[in-house]
Amino acid sequence: MERVLGIGGYFIRAADPAALGAWYRDCLGLDPGEEGGWQQEAGTTLFAPFEADTGYFGSPAQQTMLNFRVRDLDAMLAQLRARGADVADEVEDMPGIGRFGWVTDPEGHRIELWQPA
Repeated sequence: MERVLGIGGYFIRAADPAALGAWYRDCLGLDPGEEGGWQQEAGTTLFAPFEADTGYFGSPAQQTMLNFRVRDLDAMLAQLRARGADVADEVEDMPGIGRFGWVTDPEGHRIELWQPA
């Protein structure tokens, strides 16, 4: 059986693509360059379907949630707060899995930040 090798891209609708791209670059350090390619560090990528009525993604209108691995969750959350980003107050610790925090981008997409254990 053929299998996928990894995530080849994540595409998001935006009312202002340039401004949203700048927010991801300036707040999260995600700079895909002119061609849109972004070389990630090796690590685990989770794929997990959720119940249709989950509240985990924030708004019920949001059908998917992007999860980014981070080295230092506390430093990333502090950086985002310093830039005025909409950062959730709670942080979740899951023994053996890691720590999680959340930020909502300027167009209302909730993003999960994960510091693996």
